[in-house]
Amino acid sequence: MLVVCGEALIDLVPDGSGGYAARPGGSPANVAVGLGRLGFDVALFARLAGDRFGAVLREHLGTSGVRLDLTVHSTAPTTLAVVHLDPYGVAGYDFYIDGCADGTWRHEDLPAALPGTGALHASGALALPVPALGAVLDELLTREKPRRVLTFDPNIRPPLIRDEALVRARLTRWLGLTDLVKASAEDLAWIAPGEPVEEVAARWRRRGPAVVVVTRGDKGAYAVGPAGPVDLPGVPVDVVDTVGAGDAFMAGLLAALERAGQLTRPGLAGLSGPALTAALTYAQRVAAYTCGRAGANPPWADELTRHRR
Repeated sequence: MLVVCGEALIDLVPDGSGGYAARPGGSPANVAVGLGRLGFDVALFARLAGDRFGAVLREHLGTSGVRLDLTVHSTAPTTLAVVHLDPYGVAGYDFYIDGCADGTWRHEDLPAALPGTGALHASGALALPVPALGAVLDELLTREKPRRVLTFDPNIRPPLIRDEALVRARLTRWLGLTDLVKASAEDLAWIAPGEPVEEVAARWRRRGPAVVVVTRGDKGAYAVGPAGPVDLPGVPVDVVDTVGAGDAFMAGLLAALERAGQLTRPGLAGLSGPALTAALTYAQRVAAYTCGRAGANPPWADELTRHRR
């Protein structure tokens, strides 16, 4: 079983008429949903509120095949993200966290143990800047490091960052803990402004991850693994919006590696160039499909099969 940890929230997405539509979201929840829809056994460790939005999230996760055994009931309201789209459908976010489910994490929320030995994935979107959530996930990642593969997406959200030193220190620590890191070009623009993608990826890999991937939107993806770099060109997509696209890519990448039996430490350490290219290509397909429809709505496995035909 794969485990994803972090936030599940509601995205308020522009509906085209001046209003907003409420849709399930949150980077970790999106990754879990993507994995569940692709047919993988996956559980989400998250805080879910008892309000109406919490019920919407539970239904969305459950019907997408995500196990809810590890979720924690929160008496605080559901966290909200207001989505803003530019003329090209690229999303920006304003978050409402203080006093909400993801602003009130506690040490006591940690499960005594996680099921199985499958990979554990964490997103930094809220965990890097939000102290309470970050502290819990830091403890979880440290505890689980000897037991399973750890994967990480920094998913930097600059508007949330109040303590840059804390975020950078936590980022450095988590890069050293994890086995696979997937970042975006936007993440790198904040983390290492002006530095070439290739140099940042190589430096990160020297800190510990066997595989480092950087997505570049319509310009494709760059990765460096044990066999060296892979530069994958972009694919043409009729973009509706980019909400959840990076999370869909992450889900597709994990799915491809897990299906090939390579989402293990030995598997990642011995990953060949063609195997990495194949995993990136599949991840790109999953992300492209998601960009073709509104909101964080990753494809089901049969949709990808039909689309390929």
